[in-house]
Amino acid sequence: MLISTLPIRIYYEDTDAGGIVYYANYLKFFERGRTEFLREYDIQQDTLLQQNIAFVVKKVEMDCIKAARFNQLINVETEVTSYRKASLMFTQKIFNDSRELLCQADTLIACVNLQKMKPNAIPTEIIEVITRAR
Repeated sequence: MLISTLPIRIYYEDTDAGGIVYYANYLKFFERGRTEFLREYDIQQDTLLQQNIAFVVKKVEMDCIKAARFNQLINVETEVTSYRKASLMFTQKIFNDSRELLCQADTLIACVNLQKMKPNAIPTEIIEVITRAR
């Protein structure tokens, strides 16, 4: 399986008044992780956008297990766990530097044609990258 790891430092702006990461920011960390996953495997979203193809979040199931805190270094691990003709399922986990699981999410991403705002088949080259690792 293809797994990408993105290190992120928790900044003050990511936290609430108690120095704990605000829950919605985990979604931002997961978004960055998916973007870097695609980039790491040479899938260029700007090229896809020029072709009127985009990936959009359809569904997220997130479980916050333990708090991340100001100034911690966390790692966002991202992998594609399944795919269909026009969607990808990403499983993502956030760990602290002791490898304690802090948060996890399963995110269903739809591939859409931006002009029509309708589902679009995932380009073949992306499916080839994903299936090569299975």
